[in-house]
Amino acid sequence: MCNENQNQNETNCIAEILNVILVLQQNACPENCLDSCDRPMLGGGPNCLICNTRPIMLYTCCGNGTPWSMPITKDSTATCVAASDTCSNVFRVEKVDGNCCTCRVLADNPDPTSLNPYVATNSFFTISLDCVCAIRCLTDTFVECV
Repeated sequence: MCNENQNQNETNCIAEILNVILVLQQNACPENCLDSCDRPMLGGGPNCLICNTRPIMLYTCCGNGTPWSMPITKDSTATCVAASDTCSNVFRVEKVDGNCCTCRVLADNPDPTSLNPYVATNSFFTISLDCVCAIRCLTDTFVECV
């Protein structure tokens, strides 16, 4: 565990940010969003009218600067040791419970004509946020079937 000295009652800053992202996704922007940099909700981007996802990348304490990757399928033989079409490092926050976060794996959209860069998968994982040292938020987007 990366934060062995952390008091269990302390708040994890990564958990706080992921909780905000989760709330934003659950309350996707109404019609009258201002397109400002500090808008506290998901909004329209250049590629969609209303966004329902703020994609993230996670970096673990022992990952040496490499984003966390997970298989895009539930196939138990899939591994993410090297870059491949069977893994992704882009996720959607689905649930935050204390210092644990459940994420959905997002895959690159196979339709080159689509304006939406990702598609939802049925692959999920739960990670201890004590092991996450950084997150990277990507451009808000719309993901079908979430």
